[in-house]
Amino acid sequence: MSKNASFTEWVGTQLLSTEEGRAVASLQAEEWHLNAMGAVHGGLLSTLIDVSMAEALATITEEGEQPFTIQITVNYMKPAKQGTLTSTAEVRMGGDRATIVEAEVVQEEEEDGEVVALATGTYAPVG
Repeated sequence: MSKNASFTEWVGTQLLSTEEGRAVASLQAEEWHLNAMGAVHGGLLSTLIDVSMAEALATITEEGEQPFTIQITVNYMKPAKQGTLTSTAEVRMGGDRATIVEAEVVQEEEEDGEVVALATGTYAPVG
């Protein structure tokens, strides 16, 4: 990894797809991503969620405008394990003063892609 790599590159996030108001990002959780209990660290899940939400917002953001995070709430549904984690984010309500984005993270190795986290983010336009 280059010493000039961004934080999201360093942790291993990858943007898989975008369309208007929606983005999908993933990462391969490895042993070094685990907490002391052997589950994927919650901060890593929050980072993956933040990346997918930011990319979903980027698809609807006006030129010269930069979304600013007011709040992200993450509900951890079950411990995530090593393997592929995918976050899908969708803009639910956009406005002049605030935009709401929702995301879910699934553990791809689980049958039917078990949801391990749900999140809601509130963003304000700056610029």
